[in-house]
Amino acid sequence: MTAGPNARAETGPGAHRTPEARGTTFRETMLGTVRLDGEDRTRRIRLDLRVAADRVLRPLATTPARATGRIRIAGLSDDPRARGELEISPLARRRIRYRLSFTADGRDLTLDGWKSVTPRRPLTSMTVLPFTLYENGTRVGTGTLRFPLTTGLAPFLASFRFPRREAADALISPRWKGEPGRTEVWYTTLTDPATGTGLWLHHELTAPADGSPPYAHGWAAAFPAHGPVRHARFGPAPWDRPCDGFTAAGVSATPGRLTGSAGTFRWDLSERVTDAPLFTFPRWSWRRPLLPAAQILPAARAAYDGTFTFDGTTLTLDGAPGGSARIYGHGNARRWAWLHADLGGGDVLEVVAAVSMRPVLRRLPPLVFLRLRRNGGTWPRRPERGAIGWAGLGRFRAEVGLPTWTVTGRAGLRRIRVEVTQPADRTLALDYTDPDGAPALCRNSERADAHVLLERRWWPGGWRTEAEWHLAGTAHAEVGTR
Repeated sequence: MTAGPNARAETGPGAHRTPEARGTTFRETMLGTVRLDGEDRTRRIRLDLRVAADRVLRPLATTPARATGRIRIAGLSDDPRARGELEISPLARRRIRYRLSFTADGRDLTLDGWKSVTPRRPLTSMTVLPFTLYENGTRVGTGTLRFPLTTGLAPFLASFRFPRREAADALISPRWKGEPGRTEVWYTTLTDPATGTGLWLHHELTAPADGSPPYAHGWAAAFPAHGPVRHARFGPAPWDRPCDGFTAAGVSATPGRLTGSAGTFRWDLSERVTDAPLFTFPRWSWRRPLLPAAQILPAARAAYDGTFTFDGTTLTLDGAPGGSARIYGHGNARRWAWLHADLGGGDVLEVVAAVSMRPVLRRLPPLVFLRLRRNGGTWPRRPERGAIGWAGLGRFRAEVGLPTWTVTGRAGLRRIRVEVTQPADRTLALDYTDPDGAPALCRNSERADAHVLLERRWWPGGWRTEAEWHLAGTAHAEVGTR
């Protein structure tokens, strides 16, 4: 794309308004009994669900929604990773249907049922859920769940949220409007499940602070499970002011597609979004760049298909897990650490800990922005609370170093400890130049190790483990300095 008048118009303020819509999320608990075929007794069953729809619920229409949560059947199942879908249609079809998949004693079961909404008995019909259990399409049990009005109504109503839903494609468009002293980054990290190789694609626009012409550059890197880390650079090249992502030096990072070459590296990848956008920094900081920089993930998780070739080795990727992220700001921090960890089962952790170059902020310890997406929810709810806490006291703290760095802290009733290890033989050091002309050095590993411990406050028993993850060679991490 050439830099004509139309291209410049597309980079104006209006080009950066992100289309958005409101969604709906809520939590629901139901209790009841189930009788398995062939058994004379009934078992207690409990559902704790988080429901998310991509639009605001409309009583007169049908709204599809996703459900995640926990299903417990006494003596048979306690599956915290149940998932499925709801069809919410109280007036149009007079039903609210639930279809949930879970594991029970090593068996894959499906719970299928619906609340039949009737005008004559609206309260009862909206709170009673008859259901059938299936295994491989064969009925294996029946039961009834009830919504506990006395204890469940207040938490149910208080759980309703109407979050903004941005389209991932819109978040990939360039933010730069022509100001000097800015940098903008598109980067993708992923792991090939077949070989264990980690891959890194980095695309960067730099607008020098002295008003010199902007330029585009970047690199590709491969972190094989066996053998040394390999990389190649592309650019610098003129910035062509594309409107849909990064395009320069024969390399492109656009919605759903990553292509290019650098040295012996060649890649042609398609990107399939598998999760909603994740704002590591406060959402407002991406729309209004008041902070020194901001980082987001257009999709918290993505899957990659295609080919990636380096030094004569070609990887054929099929659903490789990873993610793409974006940075926009005045340049790199004075010191920083970053982690992207796919924890499995739809859970993902993103951490940015940084010391700003601003005169006052650079005297502070690293500010930590941590976002854990688990079971369909994101914790903490507001990222700035973990960074600055209350009354200026940081809730999360980072100890940044190599080969190991840590983040610890608490928000609400949960606390977390993250320990990241970047072995020297799996870490690549790359130098580059910031907009102000100062050199920066990042040390990146796409085969890092991570241990994540999430605990919850229990009264009066203190802290108890809520979840724990060990990642061996699949965490994506970086430590950098200026």
